[in-house]
Amino acid sequence: MRWLSTGSAVPRCSWRGRFPARPSGREVLVRVVATSVNPVDAKIRQAGSWAGITPPAVLGYDVSGTVEEVGPGVATLKVGQDVYFTPEIHGNHHGSFAEYVAAPAGIVAPKPDGIDHITAASIPLAGGTAWEGIVRRLSPRPGETVLILGGAGGVGSFAVQFAKASGALVLATASAENRTALQELGADVVIDYKTQDVAAAARRATDGRGVDALFDCVGAPALYPALPAVRPFGRIATILGGQGDIAPIVFQNQALHGIFLVREARRLEEMAPVFSSGRVRPLVDEVLPLCEVGKAHRRLDTGHGRGKIVLTVQD
Repeated sequence: MRWLSTGSAVPRCSWRGRFPARPSGREVLVRVVATSVNPVDAKIRQAGSWAGITPPAVLGYDVSGTVEEVGPGVATLKVGQDVYFTPEIHGNHHGSFAEYVAAPAGIVAPKPDGIDHITAASIPLAGGTAWEGIVRRLSPRPGETVLILGGAGGVGSFAVQFAKASGALVLATASAENRTALQELGADVVIDYKTQDVAAAARRATDGRGVDALFDCVGAPALYPALPAVRPFGRIATILGGQGDIAPIVFQNQALHGIFLVREARRLEEMAPVFSSGRVRPLVDEVLPLCEVGKAHRRLDTGHGRGKIVLTVQD
């Protein structure tokens, strides 16, 4: 694990590519400098019918790069501008594991100042999901407590930092080997989900009151046992959800938010200042050239990653 800084040197592969068709309408064509992998890549690779994607398809849903060309209806972006974004998932057969990507201008935003393409490529999907869940939905206030399930993962590592920046007391679950990483991110209490009862540990940490908000990055097997950790009238958000008994939520007058990221430039623009200022730093575990995407996917398949894996595409 390492924190990324501007100018990080990484290996690259070489290949000959074909320049794609010109962007149409309100699209921009972006030359991809770096991308990253996400759990959704593995899910679509294994069975993508739920997303309207069937082989052959190019996966990848993070981009940091440079605008190569703009469509005739685009006035917000210009050629040569550094940008970042997360491509659409549903029905999109041409993702970001490529040299060029065309995308609607409305989902593309200027890359945050002061960070390089490798760092920026780790942000859009995971960072945007965490921002939607923590900042927009749960909206923790200073002095409140937030429990994050899966704090060391791609989304969770951003969520910990966003919650901490809001002034909340942050509790997060992780395995013992990720304790130090979570503490460096700003977690006040780290709960080892393998050896501890998460709900009981969270209630002890809050003197029996329970947490004000819970953000789930793991899914039903972790979410439902953790529900007793949330106080009456508390807030819950999940990025995965699942089948189960939600009666406890009803009887405790709790709000439940489902999070599936809607692509928009506005969210990326909202987030940019916290990255430019250094208040939040992406947790990047490994940087690989695009031709080693198979290695990245093998780690995704284990389900036990830390932070993000970034893939470099071009200089």
